Amino acid sequence: MPGTHSANTPEQSKGKILYIDHLKVVLTVLVILHHACVTYGAPGGWYYSEKTTLMGALLPMTVFVAVNQAFFMGFFFFLSALFIPSSFDKKGPAKFLVDKLIRLGLPLVFYALVLSPFLSFMVYNYTGTHPQITYAQYLSGFDGWINFGVLWFVAALLIFTLAYALFRMFMDDRHMSKPLPSVAKLLLFAGVIGLISYAVRIVFPVGWVLKPLGFQLGHFPQYIAMFILGLIASRSKWIANADYQTGKTMRTIALRLVYIGFPAFFVAQKMLDFPTDAFNIGGHWQSLWYAVWEQLVGFSIVTALLCIGKERWNKPSQFLSLLSRSTFAVYIFHPLILIALSVALHNWVVEPALKLLVVARLAVIGSFLLGLLVVRIPWVNRVV
Repeated sequence: MPGTHSANTPEQSKGKILYIDHLKVVLTVLVILHHACVTYGAPGGWYYSEKTTLMGALLPMTVFVAVNQAFFMGFFFFLSALFIPSSFDKKGPAKFLVDKLIRLGLPLVFYALVLSPFLSFMVYNYTGTHPQITYAQYLSGFDGWINFGVLWFVAALLIFTLAYALFRMFMDDRHMSKPLPSVAKLLLFAGVIGLISYAVRIVFPVGWVLKPLGFQLGHFPQYIAMFILGLIASRSKWIANADYQTGKTMRTIALRLVYIGFPAFFVAQKMLDFPTDAFNIGGHWQSLWYAVWEQLVGFSIVTALLCIGKERWNKPSQFLSLLSRSTFAVYIFHPLILIALSVALHNWVVEPALKLLVVARLAVIGSFLLGLLVVRIPWVNRVV
């Protein structure tokens, strides 16, 4: 993702951390699969959807996107923040800001002015919902120019990065160091973020979007916390000191929270017969329960991946390194591949859950193939 090209040299860490590159690939695949599940049944909005009604398919899709949402975007913010302090130290304020405005700002402009209108056009023109028109005709009536789509993450990262640069103009954090938190402290911190998320969702329920930026503010307490933790981890050598046993403990906690905790939501909802929206809107006890569960799951998974990854996945791989180099491009362009595939197959008369099995695989392969091509384009590869 942006800001992580030099994943082998984080601030003050020792040795190679190749697994960070590998984790970027895994997270990017999860993003594609997440949006594929939303296309064919899971809760959430997307450019095009064919929702299944089969509970046997809908339930695993819902669990998948709920667990994803609990950690994967927050993890992206953490990983991006890991390399920001060292970049600021090396480049200085002026060059750092120019570099970030180019590497994060240009993709935002491209997505809003070029990619987003075309994605909308594909859905409008080729799904049989409207008479077919030319792209020029479509653009003549298009009014959604400021739409960052999936690049809301890049917009938020740019804002967070500018905030860090402003902080550095008044404070020098180069000698800051915090001890690696214990499992108990991590879980306590996750619980606090859950409480804050619950309070925020009273005003900004899950699903409410701040337009035109595309921010779901109900999730932002975790994103902000993960970004700050990434900055602290960079200065405090947390990655270098990540402990394998801690990772195994957090993995066990995460699995129990998912396999025991998530079904409890369904059981409670069926037994007490309350609307499922109560989980997403602050002010209800169900929302408090879900918000705390979500953060406990998210922080447990992130910690487990970091600690176990250091021990198990820190080995050179030319294939994964190649894929890692393309992850930012894949993130930008995967909606093009996914939407093209789902629109092309919209007339295929088959259960949407079966379409997911086909489209998800092809979308992952196609997105990475396109990403690998994009990063070979001169000048473009300086941005992505």
